[in-house]
Amino acid sequence: MESTMKELGDSASVLDLDPKTAVGGGVEDVYGEDFATEDQLITPWTVSVASGYSLLRDPRHNKGLAFTEKERDAHYLSGLLPPVVLSQQLQEKKLMNSIRQYQLPIQKYMAMMELEERNERLFYKLLIDNVEELLPVVYTPTVGEACQKYGSIFRRPQGLYISLKEKYVRGRVLDVLKNWPERSIQVIVVTDGERILGLGDLGCQGMGIPVGKLSLYTALGGIRPSAVSILQKFSPSYGRLELCLPITIDVGTNNEKLLNDEFYIGLKQRRATGQEYSELLHEFMSAVKQCYGEKVLIQFEDFANHNAFELLAKYRTSHLVFNDDIQGTASVVLAGVVSALKILGGSLADHKFLFLGAGEAGTGIAELIALEMSKRTNTPLEECRKRIYLVDSKGLIVKSRLESLQHFKQPWAHEHESVKTLLEAVNTLKPTVLIGASGMGKTFTKEVIEAMSSFNEKPLIMALSNPTSQAECTAEEAYTWSKGKAIFASGSPFDPVEYEGKVFVPGQGNNAYIFPGFGLGVVMSGAIRVHDDMLLAACLVKYAESCMYSPVYRNYR
Repeated sequence: MESTMKELGDSASVLDLDPKTAVGGGVEDVYGEDFATEDQLITPWTVSVASGYSLLRDPRHNKGLAFTEKERDAHYLSGLLPPVVLSQQLQEKKLMNSIRQYQLPIQKYMAMMELEERNERLFYKLLIDNVEELLPVVYTPTVGEACQKYGSIFRRPQGLYISLKEKYVRGRVLDVLKNWPERSIQVIVVTDGERILGLGDLGCQGMGIPVGKLSLYTALGGIRPSAVSILQKFSPSYGRLELCLPITIDVGTNNEKLLNDEFYIGLKQRRATGQEYSELLHEFMSAVKQCYGEKVLIQFEDFANHNAFELLAKYRTSHLVFNDDIQGTASVVLAGVVSALKILGGSLADHKFLFLGAGEAGTGIAELIALEMSKRTNTPLEECRKRIYLVDSKGLIVKSRLESLQHFKQPWAHEHESVKTLLEAVNTLKPTVLIGASGMGKTFTKEVIEAMSSFNEKPLIMALSNPTSQAECTAEEAYTWSKGKAIFASGSPFDPVEYEGKVFVPGQGNNAYIFPGFGLGVVMSGAIRVHDDMLLAACLVKYAESCMYSPVYRNYR
């Protein structure tokens, strides 16, 4: 992957940290705020955070009915709350009972967002303790629907909006960054909303993605959401790491439905492109570095293909940048493929890979597989690429199409006859692994799955597109059409499937299993650049986990 980017560019546990040592790349607790008054009733931030009624309206500090009687007296809360004191555990139980009453996932999403807006620490406690149940609510697949309806369900702003239209922003992005109340930012997730999941251009409403991603950085990676040492009271991992910032860069939208929607919250104009777009992004990248330093991790999220590859190639040598769609997805999928070798047999080089989709995810996964194959066999990368084929909207990517291909597809143009459809490609190439990253639902048809099963004892089928509606096939379809032979994983979760008396538990190849830990590692190590070796290391860690816990492996052992 790094080699491809170069071509494009030229053309320890958190609980064990020493409390007196700053996290690598982080900001040292110079004034001892986190620990100096740990045993005192009056907390050090009360000088800047209002007590009384205002405290109950501050989600970072509000504990609701969990405030003790002494805390209520100290913070002028007496009489502002009912007399009962409910522990955080009891509050959590009550809220989970309430959330489980909702029938629709979007209702559960809105309930969780409302909780985050009034009691941040309880939100994360709830998410951490019930992550398997709530991950699909705050992240994919529900976050896709939330982004589509973001204008209608919008209540209060989360994160920063950098708009192309506003005059005070152009030339003054640094000033806008300084409007954010926290100064020690370590992780930024930024999108321009042009390619949200498999749903297309959602413009400013794509903010739901950075917000959801950063929730997982805290819940799964342990990176605190804001400078609130009180979080340390309920989990020692909080208060020792740094801060998260979701950002949406609004340059307009080409989505006609949004442009005509009276509730749309973004700029009602066509997307800026070319120099105007590049200048704003460059100003943003420069301002981030100036404001937050060399070691702030910038995660590009859901940019369209043409911009995603260009931004990664342009800034990978000057900034600490990471594209989750290209690199994060690749790492988790490679881990899944390597894990599946325990069932499939052989090595990576013994298998033939066919992708449906040749965008950010497809080419990113393909490149990391080829890189790992090259490292394991000591074979040139170019030779390893020949084991991997990609199908886009015009058919199989072959040499005869080279001049018309986008630059990121060109390394995958092999010497082969023209093939127009996926089914034809499957029957011609006879791959052992079929990976969907097309963003188009129902494209792994019955004929395709049956063909894969006809010449493979255990075909590996990965339908990775999100949300669920855009998955190339469902788990039930994969197991049924393959007559129980398929090894299946998807991007969004599917329920277990019973086929001929046997229960199959689908695997999930979602980058949520990579980027929170990856970001944590980058922050803790004090890295200033992201390299492919880091992604391969993350993949090997994930592979080790999958060997122990993978439901897919349990289906066959």
